[in-house]
Amino acid sequence: MKLRRPVIKKLKWGAAGLGRFCESAFIPTVSQLRRSVVNSVFSESHERAHFISNKFGIPNHFSNYDDFLKSEIDAVYIGSANWHHYEQVIKAARAGKHVLCEKPIAITAKQAEEMVKVCKENNVQFAVDYSNRFHPISLKVREILNHQLIGKLVSIDVHYNIDMAPDNNYRFQKEQSGGGAIRDLGTHMIDLLRFFGGEISYITGFTDNIVYKSEVDDFSIGIVKFVDSGYGSFNVSYNNKKAFNRVEILGHKGAIGIDHLMGSKFSPAKLTILIDGEAKKVFRKRGNRLLYLLRSVQNSFLKNQTPLVTGEDGWINLKLMEELENKCRTEVQL
Repeated sequence: MKLRRPVIKKLKWGAAGLGRFCESAFIPTVSQLRRSVVNSVFSESHERAHFISNKFGIPNHFSNYDDFLKSEIDAVYIGSANWHHYEQVIKAARAGKHVLCEKPIAITAKQAEEMVKVCKENNVQFAVDYSNRFHPISLKVREILNHQLIGKLVSIDVHYNIDMAPDNNYRFQKEQSGGGAIRDLGTHMIDLLRFFGGEISYITGFTDNIVYKSEVDDFSIGIVKFVDSGYGSFNVSYNNKKAFNRVEILGHKGAIGIDHLMGSKFSPAKLTILIDGEAKKVFRKRGNRLLYLLRSVQNSFLKNQTPLVTGEDGWINLKLMEELENKCRTEVQL
């Protein structure tokens, strides 16, 4: 007698906001997951929704968000412009859909707080796309730090700089994005600082327009104090064509360097470990961060369990960015 294999439930995704990342990364990556499928897509442009639906063989496409939420989906990926996140997350939660949202999760921390509250009230999970946490090298570094193999943590420095000249992209419209390099790239770096160093008790720094003049910053630099250890710093920008983009971690007994974790799609990340009294160690590892994140989020949503990176993380990171931005505005006024 043959035993019947149990039916494996597939997580039915809806994708809202069909920009370049959704087309080139999110939808193709979901197709690599055995227990997930994209069942519906939404764009305010009917033509765009129809195009993406045809390109990937997705059965349902919508230009009305409410109709999209009524389709056969369990979870929503929200990759729309920042200013849409607040309304779209809340509507999805009230419709009983789990949510994976791009960062930053809102324009203001007050909005983010309400988004987290509504998701909890409706018993839906709320995850955020902080994919750098999920690279195997990031996970290994956190393990090293948790075991204090380089001694007491002294400092963490993270750098993520790209070149992106102002154009019609919503990222350069302050009302739609909330800010420039700090909101787009700095949110990732603040999240990495918290992932490696723990919670942050204080932040200060500067935002500026050094090369490109637009409504939003093209450069931001910050210094933070960790609650349980030393200090951290980050700098991000839209104005550099040849940046190193690396992570440097100093401990009392050693140091860690990570290269090519951010801003490099094709090079393997490189981990360098220096520990007092031991030989230098170097490791290289390729890793599809988005695939690892989506697999983790998929499992959390199927089991209705808290994701490894949550809406609360997005809210905390947004509060820290707002604090830095407010200090910069106050200093300019003075």
